[in-house]
Amino acid sequence: MSKNKNKNSNSNGSSNKRKPKGPIKFQVQLNDEQKIAKQKIISNAITVLNGKAGSGKTLLACQVALDMLFRKDVKKIIITRPTVSKEEIGFLPGDLREKMEPWMQPIYSNFYQLYKKEKIEKILTDGSVEIVPVAFMRGRTFLDSFVIVDEAQNCTHEQTEMIVSRLGIRSKMVICGDNQQVDLKQKQDSGFKFILSASKKVKDMDSHTLITNHRNSVVDDLLEEYMKLHN
Repeated sequence: MSKNKNKNSNSNGSSNKRKPKGPIKFQVQLNDEQKIAKQKIISNAITVLNGKAGSGKTLLACQVALDMLFRKDVKKIIITRPTVSKEEIGFLPGDLREKMEPWMQPIYSNFYQLYKKEKIEKILTDGSVEIVPVAFMRGRTFLDSFVIVDEAQNCTHEQTEMIVSRLGIRSKMVICGDNQQVDLKQKQDSGFKFILSASKKVKDMDSHTLITNHRNSVVDDLLEEYMKLHN
């Protein structure tokens, strides 16, 4: 077999394409606080992103995930997001991707907002992006992956512990949540407050609270009124 035939393949037969030399050109630019948070994500194995609705937590997680995937720092993006409190999705029609479609739309919207449509559609269909419902994560180990845990405030303590223990070598995890948006019947069941606190104590973990509102300016004022109501 000729050397030329093998020069673009490694010993496992997979493609050995070069990493991009320059920065990935995204359609949306990060603001200053998001850039600071991105550096924390890059520097740590697990990063907790805290922030109220509209603070750009999920968009930031998606941007870093795409950046690392396109730069070949990871081989896959794993997405998990709680659906309903007991994670019962079996009654919904279709395969797993179709069942999870309503809950994945915010993630997909961020992907399309960040990068070219044809490239996003490619990674969504070629196995580069895997959807793993919380209920199906037990027993998995994610290697060479970027794991996004969205709406983490709706994961219980037990679910949160199980999710973080799935992280394998050469992988990163970003946990996005907001204690003001807990939808569990018993709000104290949420594991987000604990994991946010733990991120300040555990080596190779960090956290960042995003403040800037990326939605309509009325959202900030209205959320303040709701906080007064809840308190």
